[in-house]
Amino acid sequence: MTSDDFRAAAHTAADLAADHLAGLAAGPVWQPMDDAARRTLLDAPLPAAGRPLDELLASVGRDVLPYPMGNGHPRFFGWVNSAPAPAGVLATLAAAAMNPSSAGGDHADVHLERAVVRWIAELVGFPHPPGGGLLTSGTSMATIVCLAAARNRAARAAGWDVREDGLAGMPPLVGYVTGETHSCVRKAAELLGLGSKHLRAVAAGPDGRLDPAALRAAIARDRAAGLLPFLVVASAGTVGTGAVDAFDPIADLCAEERLWLHVDGAYGAFGVLDPEIAHRYAGLARADSLALDPHKWLGVPVDCGCALVRDPAELRAAFSLVPSYLRDEAAGELGWFSEYGTEQTRPFRALKVWATIAHRGRDGLAADIARTTALARRLGELVTADPELELLAEVQTSIVAFRLRPADPTGRTDEAEEAALDALNRDIPAAVQRRGRAFLTGARLDGREILRACLLNPATTEEDLEVLLAEVKAAGCEHTG
Repeated sequence: MTSDDFRAAAHTAADLAADHLAGLAAGPVWQPMDDAARRTLLDAPLPAAGRPLDELLASVGRDVLPYPMGNGHPRFFGWVNSAPAPAGVLATLAAAAMNPSSAGGDHADVHLERAVVRWIAELVGFPHPPGGGLLTSGTSMATIVCLAAARNRAARAAGWDVREDGLAGMPPLVGYVTGETHSCVRKAAELLGLGSKHLRAVAAGPDGRLDPAALRAAIARDRAAGLLPFLVVASAGTVGTGAVDAFDPIADLCAEERLWLHVDGAYGAFGVLDPEIAHRYAGLARADSLALDPHKWLGVPVDCGCALVRDPAELRAAFSLVPSYLRDEAAGELGWFSEYGTEQTRPFRALKVWATIAHRGRDGLAADIARTTALARRLGELVTADPELELLAEVQTSIVAFRLRPADPTGRTDEAEEAALDALNRDIPAAVQRRGRAFLTGARLDGREILRACLLNPATTEEDLEVLLAEVKAAGCEHTG
């Protein structure tokens, strides 16, 4: 393949991507793939001979791009999946062209990662000593990294060397979460040998935020039972409602009890950039660690998470391992990124983060986030004003938790009516998705089936919100016949 061949193909790929992005809003948000299209991908035979680049790109345009997840569309309100930032899309190609292992050494990707990790810390107001963080595949991996550091610190304080001896024989370490804590925290506890049964679900108040009094009582019970409390996980935006915990009183208690405070900011930490809701994040900077996802609210193309820690030495104590074949004087005092986490070969994630942040700037990112939170509050108002809809939680960030509650003409008892409402709202998300005009997902909150709309796309309009609610009602009518 000549450079001219590659250049021509690259132009074709750019046109494919640009046409795809430009046409998203005019098409359905998502539609199920027809069986023939699905089988084309599933049953593709292993090729014996190669194919020219132009043929490969034609296949991409015909068999892949027409069937998106939907998250690039302005009426996608599902889960916490963003539209891709155009600058990040372009930078992804350049990063792939370099194709380094961003583990360590003296090359551009390593230094750029240190810069963008510092930028992320500055954006959310988290302290950033040199070496105080790294990019990961997502918050799930960032949580494992942070909790491993917390586990090792607690074990060391109890006289145990976990890396050498493991956890066998050590009194159980206990962590504290809420019922709304993301499932990645439980996975991290299980993978790190802590055991999910040693994660205590602490009560939340009516605002969805962790109750410090309930937390204090749980810690006291476990200490009296001879266990070793070591961790509190607070949230900068829960998955169900977007609630932000009150960090200052939790940080006070963690300092008093010598516990590691970890904040799950996967989705919501960047909300601090919106002056309208910035007050909710008071005390965030007091955490020992923070996990967050530039590939959510910032729109950095997947994958890209980030682990930030107050004390870089704790990460290095948990992960540093430099065999002789990896010794490298060019790494400098901070060493390799692989000394701060689990990955050895690491992709060049930093360039798409750099491009996304540099293209919008702090002010542009803040404006984008403020727009989505304002739209979420507006959606909450539309729900409240509609007698057939019920707002289930205060809109604290950009997630709106609600449900369809049409009048019940059957005269059923409260218990029967609630069961019927649960069945109705459980079925609505799939029905809305199939209709193709909007996309939202569901969850359970306080034992009830809910609808949750997450707003991340600054291209969304108030008209899109009205379409969403109209589609919810239409899907409800389909359910009831």
